[in-house]
Amino acid sequence: MVSKKKWSVCVIGAGPSGLVAARELRKEGHRVVVLEQKHDVGGQWLYDPNIEKEDPLGQTKFLDVHSSIYTSLRLLSPREIMGYTDFPFFVKEGPGRDPRRFPGHKELWLYLKEFSVHFGLRELIRFNTRVEYVGMFNKQKVDEIGSDVGSEEVVVEEVFDAVVVANGHYSHPRLPSIKGMDTWKRKQMHSHVYRVPKAFQNQVVVVVGNSLSGQDLSMELAGVAKEVHISARSQNTLTEGFSTVISKYENLHLRPQIKSLEEDGRILFVDGSFVVADAILYCTGYTYSFPFLDTKGTVAVEDNRVGPLYHHTFPPSLAPSLSFVGIPRKIIAFPFFESQGKWIAQVLSGKRKLPSPDDMMHHIHQFYRQREADGIPKRDTHDIIHFEVRAEVNQSQS
Repeated sequence: MVSKKKWSVCVIGAGPSGLVAARELRKEGHRVVVLEQKHDVGGQWLYDPNIEKEDPLGQTKFLDVHSSIYTSLRLLSPREIMGYTDFPFFVKEGPGRDPRRFPGHKELWLYLKEFSVHFGLRELIRFNTRVEYVGMFNKQKVDEIGSDVGSEEVVVEEVFDAVVVANGHYSHPRLPSIKGMDTWKRKQMHSHVYRVPKAFQNQVVVVVGNSLSGQDLSMELAGVAKEVHISARSQNTLTEGFSTVISKYENLHLRPQIKSLEEDGRILFVDGSFVVADAILYCTGYTYSFPFLDTKGTVAVEDNRVGPLYHHTFPPSLAPSLSFVGIPRKIIAFPFFESQGKWIAQVLSGKRKLPSPDDMMHHIHQFYRQREADGIPKRDTHDIIHFEVRAEVNQSQS
């Protein structure tokens, strides 16, 4: 018979990964506190139109704006695969609801809010609470944090048995390195702070990046801007559908990679062509960021790889006291987060066991070598695509 231990656990973030982790932890009998910097649940899905105070390029340590959702965003995946396993994302009738199979972002936020109410999770959450520091208990460090905050802020120090990091990874912009970026005088912003196209009315805009968001926003901007130029490292990645769309817009143009930004407003491309632009919108993705986390170098972010993490979840030398939910990308997200939450909760209670730190590190190094052999760049370490962790989790019971 397994002897279940009850841990005091802090979950950082009340978005999709934090909410389900909190539910699974409480289900195992642990004492759970969720710290959420915003006024409500939802994380990335809590739309925030107030972007005026945010750095346009998102280069501050702690961002004022967490959500990168723009007004017109709709889900890319059908609702039937988006929900948690025991709380389906069903169509709800009523004013303000979106019954479409691929609904707008507000519908998913309402779903997350309903999930938090249905499972009684709101009572676990401390809203409007930003985490400044997480580390092994150090009184001197806590005193230093307290001396740095403003007079209207209150610093509260607490000690937990374990911390689950669930702060998401679509907030802190990843920017390219382009000659002249620091001296270009005209508007530069990352899609993190894009909400509506109105600000680009009659302007010449260069969109950097042809990811899904880059394509989406380029088409939206083409409806109001004078010209939209999409700069992409490789035009081979364009889908046939998007190429067809471009051909239908007279003011939408495809450009190669940018060579430099000139002080007179010109943007030079590697093929020798140029445009004089009013604005640059960087749709270049996001980087993992944990500005509050102090592991003395044990866990680091290098070229968008968070590591070392056993199955993207446990840092071997700090497990199980520290864990991460929601690191993987290109997954069926909500069921995946649920699996991670179950695993963490049951490891803490003793129902499941982790390998030794040495064995976990061995597995991690094997995984890195296999990714390299498969030609997968380091920056894509956490692109999973399938349920490899879920399968491993279900085999870890002991």
